Amino acid sequence: MSFGEPHHHFDSIDSTNTRARELAAEGAEHGTVVTADEQTAGRGRQGRTWTAPPGKALLYSAIVRPLDDRHLMLPLAVPLAVCEAAEELARDLVQGDKAPGFHCGVKWPNDVLVDGRKVAGILAEARPQAGWAVLGIGLNVAVRLGDLPAELRDTAGTLGLGPADVEPVLARLLGELDAALALAPDALLAAYRERDALAGRAVTWAGGRGAAVGIDADGRLLVDLDGGGRTALDAGEVHLTR
Repeated sequence: MSFGEPHHHFDSIDSTNTRARELAAEGAEHGTVVTADEQTAGRGRQGRTWTAPPGKALLYSAIVRPLDDRHLMLPLAVPLAVCEAAEELARDLVQGDKAPGFHCGVKWPNDVLVDGRKVAGILAEARPQAGWAVLGIGLNVAVRLGDLPAELRDTAGTLGLGPADVEPVLARLLGELDAALALAPDALLAAYRERDALAGRAVTWAGGRGAAVGIDADGRLLVDLDGGGRTALDAGEVHLTR
C-alpha cells in the first residue's frame, strides 16, 4: 500500500486537504497525493488555519482507502512517519555538516515537536461510510520564525533546513508512511510511546488538569487527575502547563 502516485502538485491552492477530499469522493485510488507550494486557506485541527510562507513548508495530503481496523491508529501512525522522515534527512545533512541534528517528539494526539516547538500539524479527515480518509500534513521545513505571524512565533518551530530540502523530506515521508501503517498495533504503540512528548508532564484540557502518564492500547491519553483518579482522553486537545 504505497503512497505517492498519482501525485497532483499545485503552485498555489486553497487547501491540499480540500482537494484530496474532492478526489477521494470522485473515486481516486489509495496513495493519491496532493501537494502545493502555497495554501491560501490551509486548515488545521480544531477549526484553525495553517499558515506557511510559499515554498518553505511541506504541504501534503494523501488518500487512504479502503479503511480497515488498523486505520483506527492513523492519528498515531502519521506523526511517527513525519518524525522518522525529518530525522533521517537531518542525519544525512549532519554527515555533510549542513544542518544540526534534532529529535522529534509527538504531543498527543498528533502534533510534531522539536525542542518543544510545533514543527508539524496533522489533520486526518475520515469518511468511514465511504471507506476513505485523507491525511493532511503541514511541516515547516525551511520556515524561519520571522516569516510567521507574530502570534505563532512563541510556539511554532522549524526543521531549519532549506527550501531545496522540501522535496527530499517528501520523498522520505512517503516511504515512512508506508512503514508506519504496516506496523502491528503493539509495535506502533511502542514506537509512539518512545516519542511521547507529554509523558510525565502537567497538562490541562477543557475538562480538567493532571499529569499525563502515557498512551493506552486504544491510543487514548492517560492522565492522573490532580484531585485523584485517572482518566483516558480519546479526543480533543491538551495544553502543557508551564
